[in-house]
Amino acid sequence: MQDITTMLHQLRRPRLLLRAARLGATEYRRNAHLRPLLKCVALPGSGAALLSLMEIEHDLDTARRAGDAGYSPMRHVSVLIAMMGEARLIRAPQPPQDGLS
Repeated sequence: MQDITTMLHQLRRPRLLLRAARLGATEYRRNAHLRPLLKCVALPGSGAALLSLMEIEHDLDTARRAGDAGYSPMRHVSVLIAMMGEARLIRAPQPPQDGLS
């Protein structure tokens, strides 16, 4: 099984979607953006959130490629923004917890 970062690097999406997501990712706020996308009360950890977002994004990309009338580019970009934000959180160095370092 591949790790999450490898799976992310293997995604191939249109440049315009990725460019919009990169611009939006600079303003990513986990509490404000992730909750409505995952429709959850308690936020999952970044790894679990990223896996859920990747499933949502896969469905959106399938709809985009099929020309589905219900496809929303805005929602697709929002999910990509959250994916990028969560990936950054995973890669960020973790602070020591309770002086146990």
